[in-house]
Amino acid sequence: MVGLKAFLVIFGLLTAFAYMTLVERRLLARIQIRQGPNRVGPTGLLQPLADAIKSIFKEDLVVAKADRVVFVLAPMISVTFAVLTFGLIPFGPKDAFFGYDPWVIDLDVGLLYVFAVSEIAIYGIFLAGWASNSKYSLLGSLRSSASMISYELALGISLLAPVLLVGSLNLRQIVEWQHQNGWLILYMLPAFAIFLLTSMAEAARTPFDLPEAEQELVGGYNTEYSSIKWALFQMAEYIHLITASALIPTLFLGGWRMPGFMEQIPVIGGIFSLPYLWMFVKIAFFLFFFIWVRGTLFRLRYDQLMVFSWGRLFPLALVWFLLSAGVVAFGLPLSLLAWLSLASLVGFLVYAAVTARPDPKAPSRLGNRGGVRV
Repeated sequence: MVGLKAFLVIFGLLTAFAYMTLVERRLLARIQIRQGPNRVGPTGLLQPLADAIKSIFKEDLVVAKADRVVFVLAPMISVTFAVLTFGLIPFGPKDAFFGYDPWVIDLDVGLLYVFAVSEIAIYGIFLAGWASNSKYSLLGSLRSSASMISYELALGISLLAPVLLVGSLNLRQIVEWQHQNGWLILYMLPAFAIFLLTSMAEAARTPFDLPEAEQELVGGYNTEYSSIKWALFQMAEYIHLITASALIPTLFLGGWRMPGFMEQIPVIGGIFSLPYLWMFVKIAFFLFFFIWVRGTLFRLRYDQLMVFSWGRLFPLALVWFLLSAGVVAFGLPLSLLAWLSLASLVGFLVYAAVTARPDPKAPSRLGNRGGVRV
């Protein structure tokens, strides 16, 4: 049964990756007022199949002086360790999968396993740039690896506070704690925001998708890759995105459970009590959010990317962890964390409103045109 569940997870992730490419292209087309893929199959539903066939049968080029063994292994490493994380996600209560548990493995150190596996995926990126024997690829892999490691620090510290509050690294126990005490986003709003942003950076999504900055680095660490090897790197990024979209609701939004107030309503609580339904709805919401951000924001420069991580997210995650640790250590009520979360939200809104206001004394960058200040 464990093997069957593992097969279903892998098959589901690969299918989700294929159709996420279609969904993203269609959503971006709607945001940018264009059509998107709509020719292959009814309303373009067979476009992922056409892309897969093209990637498989396209000529596979290998740089003459590349390290062929590592060159081939690098995309496999990225995909393999991207897939291994998803098996810990609980999609329902115990014995909800035809009498079996709706997860592949249940580890007491689940979050540590997630961090360990996701960190190994960085090796695939670095080895791809090194094995290509290309300065563009090597520079792109170094930049990608440095940015991912930097955001991993803020991501890890942002989860220390929820783990300290719950008292467990087990994902299933974190979900059960939220059922008893309320969603963690109510008490850990800054940690949720940091984890959301760092998850976008880990999946190389806009505005953190520097490997795709063609005007700077051609194509980043995968510049010399083509055919199915290039598709494997894209698959790894999308699987990271799907995993992040599943981890966020698991850790902060009650996991597979519906909102607590809806459970008290007899009709709604009975009809919409399916655990898989709520988990898929939450995953779909965050996938849409990531696509929406990609369609509306510009990517950052590399110096802005690193300053934002080390100068903003890392100190904020550390301060919030210390505040949460103080509340837990002194046995203060959970409501204090809720009020601190609300105060942090108000402070952020005030800061955004003040910094977004243009300075009337600042000179115009465009200068004057025809005597009219632009």
